Amino acid sequence: MKALKFLHAADLHLDSPFKGMNSVPERIRDVIRESTFGALSRLVRLAVREKVDFAVFSGDIYDAGDRSLRAQLRFRSALAELDRAGIPALIIHGNHDPLDGRGADLEWPAGARVYPADKVETVRIVKEDRGLIAEVHGISYASAAVTENLALRFRGGDASVFQVALLHTNVDGHPGYDNYAPCSKSDLMGRGIDYWALGHIHTREIVLDQKPAAVYPGNIQGRSIRECGPRGCYIVAVDENGNPALDFHALDGVRWQQETLSIAGIGTEQELQESLQDLLARLREKAEGRPTVARIFLEGRGPLHLKLQAGSALSDLLRELRESELLALAGRSAAGYGGGKGGFGAGSGHTEAPRSRDSKDEAPDSYREASLSGEVSHNTGADIPFVWIESIESRTGQDIDFELLLREESFIGDLLRLAEELAADEGKLREFADEALGSLLAQNGASRLFGGADGFLEDAGYWLEAARELAVDQLMPDGRRSK
Repeated sequence: MKALKFLHAADLHLDSPFKGMNSVPERIRDVIRESTFGALSRLVRLAVREKVDFAVFSGDIYDAGDRSLRAQLRFRSALAELDRAGIPALIIHGNHDPLDGRGADLEWPAGARVYPADKVETVRIVKEDRGLIAEVHGISYASAAVTENLALRFRGGDASVFQVALLHTNVDGHPGYDNYAPCSKSDLMGRGIDYWALGHIHTREIVLDQKPAAVYPGNIQGRSIRECGPRGCYIVAVDENGNPALDFHALDGVRWQQETLSIAGIGTEQELQESLQDLLARLREKAEGRPTVARIFLEGRGPLHLKLQAGSALSDLLRELRESELLALAGRSAAGYGGGKGGFGAGSGHTEAPRSRDSKDEAPDSYREASLSGEVSHNTGADIPFVWIESIESRTGQDIDFELLLREESFIGDLLRLAEELAADEGKLREFADEALGSLLAQNGASRLFGGADGFLEDAGYWLEAARELAVDQLMPDGRRSK
């Protein structure tokens, strides 16, 4: 078997609308909405720099079946640049961008290949200096909701060369995702495939690590607070024995993060503001030059709890921190930060792809390097890092002696003991929540609010804790029995 190297990406969701951003200041909103295109530009730069033999895209290139013209033009430009570098691009479409969606009449580069939906098709990768090095099999979605187990259609080809399969699927019913083209791990085995290039699940995961390997690279750009941390693609290096080595590379231009801050030991609102400012500084450093959108959870017990629950203290703090960030952003902009060429910018062209912490050769500072101009370059000029607070949620409690209350023979003691019992038994908690709230969650409005009954039950532990603290606040408004 011949050594080779390829790039595996999925779930690009180009031109994602990033719903819920209407209240965000325009400059920050524009950076966020351009971020999928910036990630695509960095992907192209990475593929060229790594001199990969080919690139595979495992579905959901676009965010909707009626894909935007802008997204199609940007993707065509990216594929054209790969083609000029001698890198074939092999593409399947998934549930968000099935083949029955509306597409523009565009001429695609010769090196780009979109797989059909009626059968598994095979593309042979041939290099002038090495001959046949791989066979890449794939099948697209004909329509959005594919329930057939498409994995069963795949069969490997020439066993003397590396066999890659492109499949947009939900393996073993991954929770939180539509169960499209469902299959099991066992369905992926014994089919003559060496590497399953999977798509659909937005968090990267190695489903099978060897013979065959089966990998979700995750999406290339986080699109909401539920998609936190580094997002990107894998460079897969295959040795002469057919063993793939995976190297993850972060491509995201905007980093979504969630962080917690304990109010324990914080006595005043000013101290809380200063602690939040320190946290924002740490988030900025953690993002390695990227803009950040963050949700902050306040937790722990302390004297500030009752102040945070009453009045507008929390919303006032949020407003002040946001305004301070906007003023700082304007100051950095006036000082000419970033130069408008090679920064992180969500739409910056050809910025050197930063490596994630788990990459072999990390180079976060390369995010700030200027780069070559080219067809994929679409710079918004808004390339100054910021930390935008999406929200601050209070999950704090009164500074009271819970152990004493749990031993007390009283209504509040009984209530807290019930909460402890439910928290210790997930099955009992789900049964209790279903019985108490089943009729409510059956209503359309409530179902949408909580992401459906399943979504609520997944977060039942949080809601139980919130209900317990609310009950304590109502029954002990003066914080008696304080420590």
